[in-house]
Amino acid sequence: MLAKYKYIFLLHFIILIWGFTGILGKLIKLDPLAIVWYRLVIAVIALAIAIPLLKRSLKIKSKKELLKYMGVGIIVALHWVTFYISIDLSTASLGILCLSTTTIHVAWLEPLIMGRKFSWTEILLGLIVIYGIYFVSGDFDAQEYEALAYGLSSSVFAALFSVFNAKLAEISPPSKITFYELLTGVLFLTIVLLFQGKMSADFFVMTLSDFLWLLFLGVVCTSFAFLVMVDLTRRLGAFLVSLSINMEPVYTILLAIAILNENEDVGSKFYLGSSIIVFVVIANGIINRTRRKRALH
Repeated sequence: MLAKYKYIFLLHFIILIWGFTGILGKLIKLDPLAIVWYRLVIAVIALAIAIPLLKRSLKIKSKKELLKYMGVGIIVALHWVTFYISIDLSTASLGILCLSTTTIHVAWLEPLIMGRKFSWTEILLGLIVIYGIYFVSGDFDAQEYEALAYGLSSSVFAALFSVFNAKLAEISPPSKITFYELLTGVLFLTIVLLFQGKMSADFFVMTLSDFLWLLFLGVVCTSFAFLVMVDLTRRLGAFLVSLSINMEPVYTILLAIAILNENEDVGSKFYLGSSIIVFVVIANGIINRTRRKRALH
């Protein structure tokens, strides 16, 4: 029993680390595209070192398999870019709040992609989330609405990533999937940066503070957190892990208040709307768990 509590504590520590990624979007004084490019590069290097040490294979079985990884890798890159653009335009709290709607998007994407039946309960919960977002955005200006659009786009990309990865995980180990997806993300964003003419000498100029935060983002928040989460999912179960991850927006908002003083930038309507959204996301996880249990009996 004590061992389980130890793993639960570690789980929430990892979620807290993930919650910090939104804060880093404000602390790192670089363009959102640059932040994601460096995050991917550092994460790929870290995984390239860690995976062989863990004796896990990176062998590709077929060209079709590689193309699947590449497709999802581009989605991952778009997810992170739109997430950091949202934060850059507004606050870390808004960016992570939008991201918390990912599981609701999964509810309507899974039937379309996986052929599962639509759930009217999930549709109703989705409508409540829309109300929560409407409540949050009541006093927004034009830039904050733009941030909201990017944030919600990021959550849709995250949902697509989750659904496609669920299918890939049935035939491939998570470490291999992640390595090739992140590597694809690096190549995709490199092409975008070259096309935009941004891959110049100035692109590689940064402060020591930015460099250290990028190392933390790439190694700790991405590579380390992923490898640990894979092990925690095996030990604690997918449901407990997925339900706990819904605490990420709460941790981010608390960190944003403590580190960035974002409580001065958002009002009580934001926190009330946030509470509605987080409550619905957690309720959705519990309802899905109950439904699966009934299906097994």
